[in-house]
Amino acid sequence: MVNNMMFQVKKMRLLGLVLVAMMSVAIISCKKDSKDEPSYSINGNVSTPTWAVSDEFDMTSSMTVTTKVDLSISYASQAAATGWTVTADDLLAAFDGENCIGLAKAKDGLFYLFVTAPKSGSNVTLKYYSAKLKSIFRSEQTLVYRNDGTEGTVAKPYTPSWIISK
Repeated sequence: MVNNMMFQVKKMRLLGLVLVAMMSVAIISCKKDSKDEPSYSINGNVSTPTWAVSDEFDMTSSMTVTTKVDLSISYASQAAATGWTVTADDLLAAFDGENCIGLAKAKDGLFYLFVTAPKSGSNVTLKYYSAKLKSIFRSEQTLVYRNDGTEGTVAKPYTPSWIISK
């Protein structure tokens, strides 16, 4: 009988250890796998940028980008909590390195961006300034500049995901 009780106690301890291990794995997995939003706030204190299109490029080469900015793709709950929407005071700029090669304001929730660049094949990065959030965001994706090219349409605008620009 003592042997049977010892066996039962060992069995209960083993079961307890297994349960603790399973719960630990579940908690760690949840933390690892969850796609929580970044811990920083999308509300900033950035003044309206003074971006200006560089005049050193040949304006005869161009690319048109119809872009929709949707911060809820990257910052769902924060965008909802702030009541964020695109406003007429928001700006979208295209950059080839440090050179501003396109600038637009929103019209009906879309940005119609006319982009000039020194040569085809340049990588174009987009930056978005939210007047409401007083923050600048950078697109995670880059566009490859194509002379006389287009990216996005009114029916299906280019919609990149965004990160806080440093």
